[in-house]
Amino acid sequence: MAQSKNSVFSYQSWVHAVAGATGGVVAMSVFYPLDTVRARLQLEDSQIKKDSNTIEILKQLIREEGFTTLYRGLMPVLESLCISNFVYFYTFHGLKSYFDSGDKQNALKDLLIGAVSGAINVMTTTPFWVVNTRLKMKGLKGDKPTNSDHYENLLSGLFYIAKTEGIPGLWAGAIPSLILVINPALQFMMYEMIKRKLVKSHGELSALTYFGIGAVSKAFATVLTYPLQLVQTKLRHGSKDTNMNIPRNAGILKMLLYILKTQGINGLFRGLEAKLLQTVLTAALLFATYEKIASYVVLILISSKRRRH
Repeated sequence: MAQSKNSVFSYQSWVHAVAGATGGVVAMSVFYPLDTVRARLQLEDSQIKKDSNTIEILKQLIREEGFTTLYRGLMPVLESLCISNFVYFYTFHGLKSYFDSGDKQNALKDLLIGAVSGAINVMTTTPFWVVNTRLKMKGLKGDKPTNSDHYENLLSGLFYIAKTEGIPGLWAGAIPSLILVINPALQFMMYEMIKRKLVKSHGELSALTYFGIGAVSKAFATVLTYPLQLVQTKLRHGSKDTNMNIPRNAGILKMLLYILKTQGINGLFRGLEAKLLQTVLTAALLFATYEKIASYVVLILISSKRRRH
């Protein structure tokens, strides 16, 4: 079937999706221990590791729980990330191609397309993130055995949560996630804007430059949306399964107010240092890998097409 220039279903969209998924897996594999620290800081009691920095917490986790705890839940995270990035990158570039009218690209269009892509991604992949958040925190002090001790992988976790909490349990934290589509939307808007300006003035960019653009754009989006990310993590983990005195079945607003009341404004940014370190480095490596894979595969497709003609 012939593919028009403005088709959502195109080889280019597929290439971007595969490159984005691969880049995400590579980046998360490298920086996963930092994500473990971030999750611990977001979910454990505010007094735990209160005055410790990221390096000290890493050392403490290794000393108290062993080196392998830094990689607990890695496989379901990589599986979820691969699916999530594939969906997001495919949707983003597919919609971008579909709505390309030949007009000059602009930040607002990138922001809107990013938001729609994020919403589609959230509704498609939230169940995977619910399971891997709980697997990552297996053994967290205060967790009851009715949580993630009953499953070991993504598939069994999906069935267990659906059986014990109902289908809605698989979409725990979906509302803040839908609000948080602004995060990747802001990230892609900033990324595309900086990338366009640099390509226009310098031509082909290096992997190191893409790394820098990815870092700046992710830091920008993360700082603006972090309190909601904190709430999202707590809701995904299941507040009723912790000993942190978080109200049962708390919603976004109730959770935000509870954190403000018990921990103050600093509580809304607990774990930000670890989150910035992890997410900025991961996003930077993701985009550096993604851009090089995408450009390489596109060149192969173009060369193959020319040979056939």
